[in-house]
Amino acid sequence: MAIRQILRRSLSNERRSVEVPKGHFAVYVGQNEKKRFVVPLSYLNHPSFQELLCQAEEEFGFHHPMGGLTIPCSEDLFVDLTSHIQDS
Repeated sequence: MAIRQILRRSLSNERRSVEVPKGHFAVYVGQNEKKRFVVPLSYLNHPSFQELLCQAEEEFGFHHPMGGLTIPCSEDLFVDLTSHIQDS
């Protein structure tokens, strides 16, 4: 599945010097300036988050300029979406 490939490649490229807690992964979000977020792996099962991953694949393929998974949406949209995922 393409989503698994995106994550596998993105996570393997993640800078090893920055700690990510077990059960979480880092993503970079933003239109111009990218902000790093650390989110639980459980988000990967949520349909809305999977849609963001599909958008990332369409825009970046398997090349993520920040060295980690880059999601092409505004920071506000990402925070709104993840807060809804937390509440569900």
